[in-house]
Amino acid sequence: MAARKMFALIMSYETIFFACFAVFVLLVMALDLGAFTKQKSHVVSFKEAGIWSAVWVALSIAFYFFIKNYGYLIHGIVDMAHLEEVRSRYAPQVDLVPGNFERSLAIFQNNMALEYITGYLVEYSLSADNIFVFIMIFASFGVRQKFYKKILVWGILGAIVLRFIFIFVGSALLQRFDWIIYLFGAFLVYTGVNLFFEKDDDKQMEPKNHPVVKFTAKYLNVYRRNVIDHFFVRRKTDGKLFVTPLFIVVIVVAFTDLVFAVDSIPAIFSITKDPYIVFFSNVFAIMGLRSMFFFLSSIMSKFRFLKVGLAVLLTFIGLKMLLHSWLEKIGFETVYSLYVILTILGVSVLASWLIPEKKKEKPEEVQV
Repeated sequence: MAARKMFALIMSYETIFFACFAVFVLLVMALDLGAFTKQKSHVVSFKEAGIWSAVWVALSIAFYFFIKNYGYLIHGIVDMAHLEEVRSRYAPQVDLVPGNFERSLAIFQNNMALEYITGYLVEYSLSADNIFVFIMIFASFGVRQKFYKKILVWGILGAIVLRFIFIFVGSALLQRFDWIIYLFGAFLVYTGVNLFFEKDDDKQMEPKNHPVVKFTAKYLNVYRRNVIDHFFVRRKTDGKLFVTPLFIVVIVVAFTDLVFAVDSIPAIFSITKDPYIVFFSNVFAIMGLRSMFFFLSSIMSKFRFLKVGLAVLLTFIGLKMLLHSWLEKIGFETVYSLYVILTILGVSVLASWLIPEKKKEKPEEVQV
């Protein structure tokens, strides 16, 4: 009976904190979208993209320090009994100090913060490929550049909701079935090896054949043309409600992000089993990447070895999940994963800068 009361108490604290976090993110997103001004859809300048990217990175780092100092608020930890309960569920590898609640809490919060920032870096790097896919989506659907920001904001908001479901279902499965971690690990190793050998062929997307487009056209009334700044429009003649092509692109963006999350979310579960930490790192990473889209899209092609780095990163994380029992025995800590991840990303970016791609020489014209 006491255990049930404690579990209910912890869940109530988690729910309250999660609700506050959600409201905070929605407010920042609304500010970014210009909901509190008369700002209309416009082409995002390099300066605006840089400012909002800096804002999201700063918020992400600030949240790291928040967890490090006030992480107990996430799970409502108020005494040693609460701390033991949360640790047993999410971080059994963390060694606490018996009889010393303050010291034990500091150790636990430090581990939470480390898991968060490591998961944030993993998600941020693995989501880099989304930029190329989003560019392809916009080009395929003929979206005008001034609508990019609005579509990305609402598309990623939908993606956050989908990721929330994915993360907490995955966490529940991991806590109930330990063997799933091996399934995730094998999948990530396969994905990493496959990404390493995958050719960079240009892939074209045909909007009419996209499964989301087919589904939407089958069950919703689709307007034939875009209506400026509107996702929905009501026909004047009969009052019938239609969705515009812009709304369909938003759904495609959200669906595409969820497909990418099949790789990245299991990867973060190799770092932490705490679904709240996984979710927070996901939100900050994809929101920051959404802001960086507008100037990274023009320079991403220069990081020619980034794809190789991501392949190595996925393979490393997959192997870490497959060997997690052995790694725990030898004392492989979360901070070591952070060092390896930073090294992989740093080497791939540095190699791209030091070894630029050779320009293909045009064949000389033969005069007859």
